[in-house]
Amino acid sequence: MPVSIDDFESGDLPQGPSVPEQVVVYLHTHRDQAFTRSEIASAIGERPNTVGTALSRLKQRQLVRHKGEYWAITDDEERITAAYDLHTVSSRLDDEDDGIDVDEWETTAPETPHPSEHHESEDTT
Repeated sequence: MPVSIDDFESGDLPQGPSVPEQVVVYLHTHRDQAFTRSEIASAIGERPNTVGTALSRLKQRQLVRHKGEYWAITDDEERITAAYDLHTVSSRLDDEDDGIDVDEWETTAPETPHPSEHHESEDTT
């Protein structure tokens, strides 16, 4: 759903479940069936390419299964429960502390060297 440029600029963007959340909920609700990417996209009102990206990421996390053109929720209920619990805790913590302030993080985070930087103390010759 498009938003006005004024809302975009102000950051007053619609809130709601992310596409991956919608996909997981839809597939879990219909766990006795498998669907094509287009069917899932149509059911949750999102673009097929957006749903495809979400499905690929969910597959990497072993939350969905994929065969041919069809997708289904994982049959590992413990995995779904653990993912839901992690999401719930993370959301609650973000709500309680307003998330991570990027500027504050940049000033307090320890500096880590880039892996390509060479340090004399690491030289073993």
